Amino acid sequence: MPVPWEALIPFGLLTAMFGAAGTLVNLSQRAQNLGKPPRYGIDNWDTMMMNRDKQLTGHQRGQSVNPVAPSEFSTNSVWYTERLT
Repeated sequence: MPVPWEALIPFGLLTAMFGAAGTLVNLSQRAQNLGKPPRYGIDNWDTMMMNRDKQLTGHQRGQSVNPVAPSEFSTNSVWYTERLT
């Protein structure tokens, strides 16, 4: 069975473009997450911890090794209030 050599050039171009697009999406997601892979399956606990990390460090993926919270943390509340009707 002969091989259609002229079909290999478009196949190579498509493969390279899909590979480049996937790599750029991966790099973009990691750049937005401080070099860490994206999170999947986020539940309520993870959401609360991401809010806490955002308050402590200014970024959802940032983590602090300082055992004492900054002074701004005492007045910054994550508790949402609901309007009583």
